[in-house]
Amino acid sequence: MAMDDDERPSLAGAAAQDAAHRLGQEDLGPYSQDELNIRSALLEAELARVRAHRDKVSAHRAAADALFGGSKS
Repeated sequence: MAMDDDERPSLAGAAAQDAAHRLGQEDLGPYSQDELNIRSALLEAELARVRAHRDKVSAHRAAADALFGGSKS
C-alpha cells in the first residue's frame, strides 16, 4: 500500500533533500517486477541498518543519561 505525499514523514531543512526523500519521490513505473523486488530488498536492508544504528544511539544516550543524570527525552 502506497502512502500519499501528505502521509509521508518529512525532514526539515537541508535534510529534506537526502537520498531517502528523493527515493520517495521517484516514479516507479519504469521498473520491472524483478527490479522492484531487488529495490525492495535493498531498501529493507537499508531500513534494518538505520534501525540498528538508531537503537545503538538510543542505548548510548540512555547509558549517558543514567551516568550523568541527563534529561528523559
